[in-house]
Amino acid sequence: MKNFMDDDFLLDNELAKRLYNSYAKDLPIIDYHCHLIPQEIYENKEFTNITEIWLYGDHYKWRAMRANGIDETYITGNASDYDKFIAWAKTVPMLIGNPLYNWTHLELQRFFGIDEVLDEASAPEIWEKVNTMLTSGEFRARDFITKSKVNVVCTTDDPTDSLEYHRLLKEDTKFDVKVLPSFRPDKGLEINRAGFHDWVKKLDAVSGITIESYDAYLKALESRVEFFDSLGGKVSDHALDTMMYSNTSKEEVEEIFRNALNKENVSLEDERKFKSYTLTFLGKEYAKRDWVTQFHINAHRNNNTRMFNELGPDTGYDSMNDELIAKPLVNLLDSLEKEDALSKTIIYSLNPTDFSTIASIIGSFQGGGIPGKIQFGTAWWYNDTKPGMLDQMETLASIGVFSRFIGMLTDSRSLLSYTRHEYFRRLVCSLIGKWVENGEYPNNEKVLGQIVQGISYYNAEEYFDFKKAKVNN
Repeated sequence: MKNFMDDDFLLDNELAKRLYNSYAKDLPIIDYHCHLIPQEIYENKEFTNITEIWLYGDHYKWRAMRANGIDETYITGNASDYDKFIAWAKTVPMLIGNPLYNWTHLELQRFFGIDEVLDEASAPEIWEKVNTMLTSGEFRARDFITKSKVNVVCTTDDPTDSLEYHRLLKEDTKFDVKVLPSFRPDKGLEINRAGFHDWVKKLDAVSGITIESYDAYLKALESRVEFFDSLGGKVSDHALDTMMYSNTSKEEVEEIFRNALNKENVSLEDERKFKSYTLTFLGKEYAKRDWVTQFHINAHRNNNTRMFNELGPDTGYDSMNDELIAKPLVNLLDSLEKEDALSKTIIYSLNPTDFSTIASIIGSFQGGGIPGKIQFGTAWWYNDTKPGMLDQMETLASIGVFSRFIGMLTDSRSLLSYTRHEYFRRLVCSLIGKWVENGEYPNNEKVLGQIVQGISYYNAEEYFDFKKAKVNN
């Protein structure tokens, strides 16, 4: 029987252990997609207690607590931070098989040097130990980033954002981690959602372009892409919960947009046309600037209407969607490829039944002398588990070129989530070790080490090329 989460955690054979310890363990991190708050990084926020950094906004934990029968008062309600922490400690022992159990203990071990198992009995002492460290002045927001050896952080930002704190971070010579904005124009694509009209007004104001036509709208979007680029932005991100594409013309979409500005109903087919033309336009703008495009597909959001009305979005009431994606995704990529304007692109799906589909589609659009130009993105959200990560990697390997995979991202609101890169790297080494042990690949440690290092760090470094970002850190 193996010891609980010791140095060989998740490493199933001797080769896996050597690959992890000699090639992966000490590499830095490129966090090319996350939801950290730039203001907290700039202000180097100090956290008053572990609940604040661990449980505020973490809907992974909130879902688990609800499923464990914890009352909402101790999750998002007005219970004290201590009582919320105790409620989480009661939940942790129930999470056998859930990665939250391992992530919880990795974070305690790596950041705070606490090897004790968290449960209701150990919780009071752990509460005191961690809180003493958090208020010591050495465990502020930037400390968690630097202690994790993070080189680049790409936050998620609305096109109408002022990027004030990115500008301030750019000018801060005391912090040598690049904190860059990512262009997330979802609100400008969801023409049928409440708030679209108000968002267009915001875009009008920040761009300085009077938006009374679709042409003006596109010019305003282009101006914001250029603004993000001026502050080092090299990544866009799109939540395409329902993948859709329809051939259309600018003239057609001009009328659709005019109707939307007049607050008239837009049909589903017209919504497809608006999104298709606008996404294609944006894709061309990204390609001009050598950006990387990200598509996050097949999430079903805000399932619980009563709780959405009470708590709002991103509170743990989302799930996998099962819309068909192959035809619209191919058509979108092809619309850009026809004009030689398809940028480097990463495609994620929340539904694992899409994995083989994506892995096969990306092979149709590789080229340009760029290794892994179109990427099958790492296991995302509910797939961010041991079986989910292994499924994604084995699917990519069986259909594509696994050695060119750009690896893990954090996709988190928590500064403690960087231990997930360790979790991922251990699984990479274990998977490769298994293939070699089974005689499926030669035991050439030099070559294997290069593959591990590429997937863990260097492939992403080459792919994004953040050295060209317009930032003077």
